[in-house]
Amino acid sequence: MADLPKRVTIDEEGPREGFQSEKKMIPVADKVRLIEALAETGLTHIACVSYVNPKRVPTMADAEEVAAAIHRKPGIHYSALYLNQQGLERALRGPLDVEGSVRITASETFSRKNIGKSVADSLVEQRLSLKTFKDRGMPVKWGVVLGAFGCNYEGELSTELILQRCQQILDEAELAGFKLTGVKLTDAMGWATPQSVERLIGAIRNRWPELEISLHLHDTRGTGLPSAYAGLRLGVTKFDASVAGLGGCPFAATKGAAGNICTEDFAYMCEEMGIETGLDVERLIEVAKLAEQIVGRPLPGHVMRGGTLKAAKQKAAQKAAA
Repeated sequence: MADLPKRVTIDEEGPREGFQSEKKMIPVADKVRLIEALAETGLTHIACVSYVNPKRVPTMADAEEVAAAIHRKPGIHYSALYLNQQGLERALRGPLDVEGSVRITASETFSRKNIGKSVADSLVEQRLSLKTFKDRGMPVKWGVVLGAFGCNYEGELSTELILQRCQQILDEAELAGFKLTGVKLTDAMGWATPQSVERLIGAIRNRWPELEISLHLHDTRGTGLPSAYAGLRLGVTKFDASVAGLGGCPFAATKGAAGNICTEDFAYMCEEMGIETGLDVERLIEVAKLAEQIVGRPLPGHVMRGGTLKAAKQKAAQKAAA
């Protein structure tokens, strides 16, 4: 087993995946305010909007308006999600950064629920997107496997199935003239456990030792951070997270679907273990409180309430000296 990494990269998903799951519309000004506050915390990648069908995800109907209103800070990647060619074309017309990738859903049922297409049909459609990337000279380095750890519709998914899905996206990328360097494993339905993370990452590395692995974990059943820790112990250095634990997938078939692992909680845990994140946890705590104000309800983050150990130690030292 590898040593813990010296540094990790945390990509922020709160404004995009967080706001898309809210039942009420969040004003454009509030969405932009959160994005711009996150940009002051040391984050280098912030997912801002989803270019998706507003009939299916009404809270993203203002994606173009939000994207246009952001005052961008140099050195930060402001990204948008797209799930099909139409969404990609909307993204390319806008001011946000567009990343080339190839995506596949682990289970057929979740694929139909989430993007409205079978796995096979979604891959066929993505060939248009891959051609677009090729024509524009855009790199495609990452593949994404959605729902890689289990499915609320179909139950447990075999490791062999996920390996098959990885092979499919590698093949599609190669067919389009690209060579993937990494695969992101996502868990919108909250099935990941430390054991399943170890098993799946081990299987992928046995098959493709050259591939980098990224984790996008949700905390639906409270196993998000333990699963992230398992990833750390295996040397994973790229993670998605959501400020204050904001968000969730509206198509995950989980009552009260939780968002990604909490950004400030994960950053705090890493820093306490000597793993650099480049993030200002105290500033993240303030942004987490802002997120809570914006949505108007309690959010599940822990460090935003309990504070950091650094602050607790300083307070204890002051009391001892008094």
